[in-house]
Amino acid sequence: MASPQSLTESDRRLVAAWAADCAERVLPLFEAEAPDEDRPRDAIARARAYARGELDTAGEIRRRLVANRAAQVVNSPAAKAAAWSAGQASGVVHMGAHALGAAAYAAKAAGLADPDAGGAAEIAWQLEHMSEPVRAALRQLPLLGTDSSGPLGAGLLASGVLGENIRLIQAGL
Repeated sequence: MASPQSLTESDRRLVAAWAADCAERVLPLFEAEAPDEDRPRDAIARARAYARGELDTAGEIRRRLVANRAAQVVNSPAAKAAAWSAGQASGVVHMGAHALGAAAYAAKAAGLADPDAGGAAEIAWQLEHMSEPVRAALRQLPLLGTDSSGPLGAGLLASGVLGENIRLIQAGL
């Protein structure tokens, strides 16, 4: 039985484009430190290609962790969070809940770059730039911490600023 965090393939394709948009907004924080490292940008491009139906699920599942490894080549927490946002966006191919991970990491990166307003402003942007079909797909996901069968369980995304960000996004749906 599939996890309620998976979403259907058509819903994953919808939310992959939004997740890529979220990750791309903070990509300059990563690229400022590692301008020649293309793994996060490639992960975002692949998430968009998946959203357009140009890539298949099976072929992309094995590639979803590539962008996360790019976080090892940068030092600042904001740049690392930007790389992880791209990694989460590419993970949507595997499980739709990763779209919220991409958004949460993007808001974290923005907040680290601008502690006064970055995270809140990023979440506001994310909610404003969410189409109704994306919003409807994300509403199908269980609330953070209520289902242990995926990234919205009791793990990393459920704690600290990431958990706060996801709760704010889910409340705004």
